[in-house]
Amino acid sequence: MTIQLSHFSSAILFAVFASVVFGITQRNDTREMVRYGLYCFAMFAGGVIVAGWVMWLIRR
Repeated sequence: MTIQLSHFSSAILFAVFASVVFGITQRNDTREMVRYGLYCFAMFAGGVIVAGWVMWLIRR
């Protein structure tokens, strides 16, 4: 069984794992961990979308 991911889904999967690690290692309280993890995920995902649009504009 093989999984074929697009560049976007790979970046989102990376964002999920990195956000979990950042949330766990950077905060002490469970609520703060979740909030920081969600914040990091939003920043990663937003950065991927913005970078995609910038690359699209450069190519045009």
